[in-house]
Amino acid sequence: MVDQELYDDSKDRMKKSIESMRKDFMAIRTGRATPAVLEPIKVSAYGQEMPIKQLASISIPEPRMIVIQPWDKSVLEVIEKTIQKSELGINPVNDGKLLRLIFPPLTEERRKELVKQVKKRAEEGKVAVRNIRRDAMEMLKLMEKDGDISEDDQRRGQDEIDDLTKDIIKEIDKVLEGKEKEILEI
Repeated sequence: MVDQELYDDSKDRMKKSIESMRKDFMAIRTGRATPAVLEPIKVSAYGQEMPIKQLASISIPEPRMIVIQPWDKSVLEVIEKTIQKSELGINPVNDGKLLRLIFPPLTEERRKELVKQVKKRAEEGKVAVRNIRRDAMEMLKLMEKDGDISEDDQRRGQDEIDDLTKDIIKEIDKVLEGKEKEILEI
């Protein structure tokens, strides 16, 4: 067994890469409205940058609509302007009390563009996992060179890290496949 601490550390770091990718995927809008698309948007209110969910209640009354109702009406326009400037590409409807975000159906061209974005982010996740693998392999070589582990233990450790890497990359592919289906679903 490879140094358990090295293996666990590599596994944790690889899992964090997947979680980061999943978070990125949630922010990519599909044909349905989801509060996750608002996660990356920070609003300047009360002298600091705050997520919208800390300033308002967020609900989804219809599959293609998000309603944002600020607890303090004074931040309504600030939230509206922030959403307009964001990469969401949606113009909020302000009725003086709340904001409505109406998501138009995605065009075929936009769906293909989103799939490309998702694939790019998945590839970035795979690169991060491979970098963690490389770090672990270097550490194993260093441990063997310093006499902390035998050459056989180093090889076993490399095999275990390779297997872990393959499993994590398969998981990334699964998450990617699910998001692609979600985007292409009409």
